[in-house]
Amino acid sequence: MDWTIFFILFGACAAAATTGALFQPGDWYASLKKPPWTPPNWVFPVTWTILYICISVAGARVAVLDGNGVAMAFWGLQIALNTLWTPVFFGLRRLRTGMVVIVLLWLAVAGFLTSALQLDAIAGLLFAPYLLWVSIAAALNFSVLKRNPDVVPLA
Repeated sequence: MDWTIFFILFGACAAAATTGALFQPGDWYASLKKPPWTPPNWVFPVTWTILYICISVAGARVAVLDGNGVAMAFWGLQIALNTLWTPVFFGLRRLRTGMVVIVLLWLAVAGFLTSALQLDAIAGLLFAPYLLWVSIAAALNFSVLKRNPDVVPLA
């Protein structure tokens, strides 16, 4: 693994994580009706820290391999969509648009996982927990959307 590439990709992950600091859930999110299986708030930063390390390691492993174009395109797409979801959902309070973004994110994560598995099994498997977490987040987004049909977007 090339450590320079790892730190560049981790920088992209850190930029994505910054949206969580800029657009915090706050009282608005706390007031929403959520399913009983909603993870407690402390789980989110712990999970994302671990996932961002795995995402960066996976990307760094694949980035140095021949034939990595499709995988790295999916890597770039997933981090862009990852960065977009928080301001859409928490910042603009657009639950439906957030659902669209998270479905596209799921597809991009699955795309990287699938294409990375063909190049480096470890890199592909490092994305499996991410796909699981995005699946949970998508289900949570959907449940919040259905339980709160009257949410008015900010913009």
